[in-house]
Amino acid sequence: MIGDRAFASKVETALMPDTRPLVELGSRAIVKLIKSAVLAFGLFAGATVPANPQGATVPYTIVGDAIPASLTGSTGDANRGRAIVANRQVGLCLMCHSGPLPEVKLQGSLAPDLKGAGARWNEGQLRLRVVDASEINQDTIMPPYYRVDSLVRVANSFRNKPILTAEQIEDVVAYLVTLRD
Repeated sequence: MIGDRAFASKVETALMPDTRPLVELGSRAIVKLIKSAVLAFGLFAGATVPANPQGATVPYTIVGDAIPASLTGSTGDANRGRAIVANRQVGLCLMCHSGPLPEVKLQGSLAPDLKGAGARWNEGQLRLRVVDASEINQDTIMPPYYRVDSLVRVANSFRNKPILTAEQIEDVVAYLVTLRD
């Protein structure tokens, strides 16, 4: 597994011309750096963009710390959701998170372990975290997987397009709800 220092060094070398150690940067600078690294890795690793030419998203309503209603009007498929979480070219989840997917090597350690996510949060809370975690924590390093407005430094080919479709969001939520222990 790549150590945190080795990862930080590679990120610094790739993204910071002055190569100051991360420990000298403020927390906001580190968050911006990590978000840039996640996006850059996704672009260079061949991450797919949902087939949605207009990038249209369905409207959703946030109630407290959750989006209680499904984005599609139906429950997602947990098996497809697991595949999205495990796939480094689609979800990119395991770049930062670790989870109960033993077949996936080199899982992340920057974000909470996905194990037990379904016990910690309900379906609506998980949906909001995947759609736009910054609604809960504005300093999060997790990119918004469904929000498309007010984003900065987005490549033209990705502009106004969600990372995941509404159906994919529901599939991921269906999988995360199953992670009870």
